[in-house]
Parts: sequence; structure tokens; C-alpha cells
Amino acid sequence: MKNIEILFEDDDLLVVNKPAGITVIPERFNTENKSIQAQLETHHGKLFVVHRLDRDTSGVLCFAKNEAAHKNISQQFENRQTQKFYKAFVKGRMEGQFGEIDSPILENPSKLGTMKIHPKGKESLTLFEVEEQFKHAALLLVEIKTGRTHQIRVHFASAEHPLLVDPVYAKTANFLLSAIKKKYKQTDEEERPIISRLTLHACKLVFMHPKTNTQITIEAEMPHDLQALLKVLRKYDS
Repeated sequence: MKNIEILFEDDDLLVVNKPAGITVIPERFNTENKSIQAQLETHHGKLFVVHRLDRDTSGVLCFAKNEAAHKNISQQFENRQTQKFYKAFVKGRMEGQFGEIDSPILENPSKLGTMKIHPKGKESLTLFEVEEQFKHAALLLVEIKTGRTHQIRVHFASAEHPLLVDPVYAKTANFLLSAIKKKYKQTDEEERPIISRLTLHACKLVFMHPKTNTQITIEAEMPHDLQALLKVLRKYDS
């Protein structure tokens, strides 16, 4: 099993820090890459998926260990009784320190598996705070009040501040130092990207325990690749 950090565990719940590059559930047409659910079930038994993160998003991911816990927490997500926070590196300079994006999201019929802003879409609300502003990028603390597919990615792309790396909504597969460093010297070797995955991390999840009804707050630090990106931005783009 890939080294997966356990953030919380008891008889009802298993909460982990999901690494980027792995799906939550098994893929229909790709059986070679084991999902995080499959990997965890080999050690923890049957697990019920409560919510999902994109393959290339890291961070707090919650599973239920029994049907009662699964039903309880799923209802909390459905009734918007949970709080979901993310760290997001986006392109450009933000106007003001705080903001919100309130735009309905609909599945994109012209491109399977993607979403778009549309008046007939489902209500979608994203709140954000600028934690650090750089010349060409910003680090945001984002709270999603609704849980639409690709919500953060679609909302910030629509606001012309897409994720720094997002091959679908920003058309960028990686982030290069040459994009921000003045007088960057290109060697004969091909430039190695600073990061080549979604610049998005689920940093905190708040919910009520399904059995004790006490508030649970789970946090996950940014992984090394995003910390390395932050250091580069602070050094070359501040």
C-alpha cells in the first residue's frame, strides 16, 4: 500500500490525507492503478465513500466504516452541515483580500467529464481569502458551501483566475520556473516542472461525529510538492 497518512480513525470513521495522483474509487477502464479505497480496504476492511476528491487533488478524505455512519455523514454533506476548506494556487492578482463566486454549475454536454458555468446549472457558492499574493499568482484559502464536481476549478477559471496547474480548465499541465523568473537561463536539458498536478489541496474538514454528535475538525498540511511551489513563488515572484 502506498504510504497513506491516517488523520483520524475509530470504529465508525477513517479519515486520511489523500496523496495526489490516485483516484478515490476504482476507475471503470483502468484496473492497473488501485484506488485509495481499494488500498485502504486491504488493511481496514469494507469502507464506504462519503465524499470524493479529484485524482490530482490531495488532502482530507473521509470514509465510513459502517452503513449507519455512512448514512449520517452523507446526509451532513447533502444538507451542507459540513465545512470544507482548500488551499488553492491560482493565476493572477486578486482584487481585495476576500471574495465569493456565486455561479451555477452544469455538466458540459460538449466535453464529457467536465463542468461549466450555466444559468440552468445547480446553485454553487465558493468563498475565498487571499493568504499570499504574488506577482503572477496567489495562494487562497477556499471554502466551498456547495459540493459540485470540479467546483473550485470551474469557479476560479470563470473568474479568470484558474488554478496554476489544471490541464482541463487552465490548459496548463505544469508550472515552470521560467514562467516567473527573470533572465531564466535555459540549459540544453529540458526544463523540469516545479509541479505537474492540480495546485489544489483539501486542508480542513469539519463535521459532527455520527455516533457521539461532537464536532470533529480534521486538518492536513500541504504536501511537499505544494510547499516547494510556495517556496519558489516566495523567492522569485514576491
